Amino acid sequence: MAEPSPQREPVSGRMAEPSPQREPVSGRTAGPSPQREPASVRHSARMVDGVLATLTVIGFTIGAIAAGVHSPWQGTIPLALFLGGLLLLRRRRPMTVLLLSIAGIFVYRLTSDFEGGWIWPASVAYFTAAASPRVRWVAVIGVAQLVYSAVDFRWVLDRSTGRFVIHIAGEGLLLAFLLAAGVAYAAAQRWRERLRETDSRARDAEERLRVSREVHDIVAHTLAVVGVHLNVAADTLQEEPAEAAAALRMAQEVRNRAMADLASLIGVLREGPDGTAPQPGLASLGTLIADARAAGLGVIFDERGTPSGVPAVTAVAVYRIVQESLANTLKHSGASRAEVTIGYQPRSVTVEIVDDGRGDSGSAVHEGHGLAGMRERVRALGGALTAGTVPGGFAVRAEIPVAGSAL
Repeated sequence: MAEPSPQREPVSGRMAEPSPQREPVSGRTAGPSPQREPASVRHSARMVDGVLATLTVIGFTIGAIAAGVHSPWQGTIPLALFLGGLLLLRRRRPMTVLLLSIAGIFVYRLTSDFEGGWIWPASVAYFTAAASPRVRWVAVIGVAQLVYSAVDFRWVLDRSTGRFVIHIAGEGLLLAFLLAAGVAYAAAQRWRERLRETDSRARDAEERLRVSREVHDIVAHTLAVVGVHLNVAADTLQEEPAEAAAALRMAQEVRNRAMADLASLIGVLREGPDGTAPQPGLASLGTLIADARAAGLGVIFDERGTPSGVPAVTAVAVYRIVQESLANTLKHSGASRAEVTIGYQPRSVTVEIVDDGRGDSGSAVHEGHGLAGMRERVRALGGALTAGTVPGGFAVRAEIPVAGSAL
């Protein structure tokens, strides 16, 4: 006995599925949790600190000798080593490093005839502290040190006012530059952190969108196929109980496969490796075609070329395009026949699904969630998708470049 034609509800447009309302989805966690920096970043930071410490030791020693120090081993080199060693702790204790550096310079000035300045020996310490949240205290400390420097250097006024002004103005400009550089560096770091957070939120949004597309494709296809088999079971329950039972078993089998797909997909959102089975790809197309045929749709499946070079993400996209197209054919078109053609070329994969359902070359195509999802999926891979009426039916065609090539 031939299967009676299943009853379908009339739909105003092709693929015009109502887009479900979704509640806003937040990220997986309530906020960004502090994470330890990668080992490569920590290694680079230690290298930078070591270079700055070395430059401070060499620079202060040379500067002190140039300023007239005759016995560098009697205080200059020990202070240089002290200042350089402190810089190895500058990231963890910036204020402590600054205060100890100033104290070391103060003791050195009291016990030597060095007249080369107060600010520049602690330049790196000032910059690092200025980049911390306590920049106001750093400015207060710097101004206080600058005032003391002016008082300590006042004896030069009797000999050369110009020298005094140049010395104090130079130290003041250096202090202002170090403070400004530290503040600018901290602002740049905050900006980069915001960019990373924005990128992270964008990736989360893309992942949620990808999952929503996958869920839509799985659910739409399952409801279409199961709905057809339930209609068949309802129509044949009285006259052909065995046929009705077979239709119900097929509906149950399709439902079980869909539940397995959903469990695998939702597992991606979980923390840890559980539930991350691979998504269906080209190898699962045979099952997809068989489901459509079992639902009463005559499907001709034609593969051209070798699929061995198709990457996994492209294979999933091909599967979802065929799945969504056949689901819409079953639900909306009244078609009895569909032809699925997949062509594998060295640089791209083409997918074409043509059915003989309701199609009018003059009618508009209403793009629902399914068609929009397919188009966005293909566009994300660098390809293009077209869909519309053709003489005697409806056609969906997608061309997707393989990895490392462009259309």
